[in-house]
Amino acid sequence: WERKGLDYGENNQITFAGENVQHLGEQLGTPLFLYSAERILNNIERVDQALKKTGLSSRVYYAVKANRFGPLLTCIKSSTSCGVDVCSPAEVRHAMSCGFEQADISYTATSVSNVDLDFLTKFPELKLNADGCSMIRRIGERTPGRSIGIRINPAMGTGYASNELLRYSGEKPTKFGIYISELEQAVQLADKYNLRIDRVHFHTGCGYLNDQLPVWEEILRECLTMIEKIPTVEAINIGGGLGVPLSVEDKHLDLAEWASVIKRVFENTSYEINVEPGTYIVKDAGVLVLEVNSVDIKAGKRFVGVNGGFNLMVEPVHYKLPCEPVPCTLPNAKEECFAADNLAPVTFAGNINEALDVLIEDLMAPPMEEG
Repeated sequence: WERKGLDYGENNQITFAGENVQHLGEQLGTPLFLYSAERILNNIERVDQALKKTGLSSRVYYAVKANRFGPLLTCIKSSTSCGVDVCSPAEVRHAMSCGFEQADISYTATSVSNVDLDFLTKFPELKLNADGCSMIRRIGERTPGRSIGIRINPAMGTGYASNELLRYSGEKPTKFGIYISELEQAVQLADKYNLRIDRVHFHTGCGYLNDQLPVWEEILRECLTMIEKIPTVEAINIGGGLGVPLSVEDKHLDLAEWASVIKRVFENTSYEINVEPGTYIVKDAGVLVLEVNSVDIKAGKRFVGVNGGFNLMVEPVHYKLPCEPVPCTLPNAKEECFAADNLAPVTFAGNINEALDVLIEDLMAPPMEEG
């Protein structure tokens, strides 16, 4: 996990974005979230440049649900041309309070209420994506004549390590989007209310890496066959889902190959390509700093209890994703502390009074001290 801007520096202590993590934890208290603005902006720039190399018109939209921290959003707005993808009226208000205009905001949600639609349809420039025929009808009843996007479901999906918990679509019908079997009905409904479908959105899974790119290319091609049935479409939002390494076996997503997939599929079209990464932008640009509350041997198993759990980091519990806690301060040189002879299985447990609150079980880790 070490890289420029995140590594063991002087005194065998972790340095993040030029700051000593141990010292910040002592000064500010824990649990503590820390973010690197430089890393966030670099991540956006890499995605943006990869898209530009396709030769297609494009724009990046940051998925706000990945991290809603106000200063983070303001940094993105003030430093990039990035828009935002949101999924609730509160996120619309929040994005606007951080400087984003209506036209910067793409709204994609599911099971949207009438109350929410009453609010959303007040913003004619908001990029409002309908998740189903019901939502198309209810938008049309409120604001006939506006432009909308529709979310489609290609009945295919992929995600980190092909984890089914991270797939938004697949063989089993899901609640997301419009299937090919309902596409004609959706277009007819839009025509009935004079709604112009100028955008199509799809998002089929989270955290995909290089091994999943061939399946992802199949998904793009399947979606294109659906999109070509709607002649008014001008922009395609291919969703987010770009992953970052979570274990030592993972390789960084090859953005050049990712972009070449997009080019192969869409190079003979005139669509603007939008992408809405969240994880890829912020996940490796932040760290969660916790304190060791307790170190215990229970039934022969070593437990390290920390002062935060799935209330702060739900992914290991909810999505079964890998998690690798490391000590902020090492007693000796890194090479010595992480030598095989000095590692032993450790189960890191959170402080929530629920059996599920385990960050990782039997991680080979160096000795941990309380405090």
